[in-house]
Formats: sequence, structure tokens, C-alpha cells
Amino acid sequence: QVQLVESGGGLVQAGTSLRLSCAVSGRTFSSYRMGWFRQAPGKEREFVAQISRSGSTTYYSDSVKGRFTISRDNAKSTVYLQMNSLKPEDTAVYYCAATQYGVGPSSPYESWGQGTQVTVSS
Repeated sequence: QVQLVESGGGLVQAGTSLRLSCAVSGRTFSSYRMGWFRQAPGKEREFVAQISRSGSTTYYSDSVKGRFTISRDNAKSTVYLQMNSLKPEDTAVYYCAATQYGVGPSSPYESWGQGTQVTVSS
């Protein structure tokens, strides 16, 4: 397994941008597909985005498509989530996760970070 540490969350106004980072350690980062999830208060955790090992393939949920961009830097063992045009409904704890075998939004993930809070005020 790998260890994941998210950062970059905070309190922002609607319409602004935020970039989350997830630093990964423990094993070869490039052997993992990486995902971002979020969980709002009182709701189930939901898929946000996934990126392939090379970064060439990405998946997004319909709710963030066109506003969020997932990327990775294999040299830095870091995955990013650029969030633009933020809305109050984007408020949640955001988690990054790693999977060696899963492909697509329904993939099972073996390792998870502790999460970072994103709050979007109206």
C-alpha cells in the first residue's frame, strides 16, 4: 500500500478556484491510478475524478465535468485537482485514493488519504 496526504483545502467564495494536492509515498506512484472523491455532510462519499497511470486518460463525474481538472506529476509522486468556478454544493471533505487494478468511476481503491476540507461560501 501507499500513504496519501492531501493539502490545499480551505474556505473560498463561489466562483473562485482552488487546487488540491495529494502527495503519495511508500511505493511506485506511477503504478497506481489515482482518484479524487468527496463527502458532504449527511451524504455518501461520491466519485469526483480519476486519472490513469500515465495521465493520458481521465474520468469525471457529471457534476464537476468542465470545471475540475485532475492531473499528476509522476516525478513528484503527486496528484492534483484543479477546481474552478466553485459552487456552494462543492463543499465537502475531499479525499484522494490509489488503485492498482481499478479502471473508471466504479473502481475499488486500496489506499485513501485523510481528506481535506473545502468550503465554498455563496
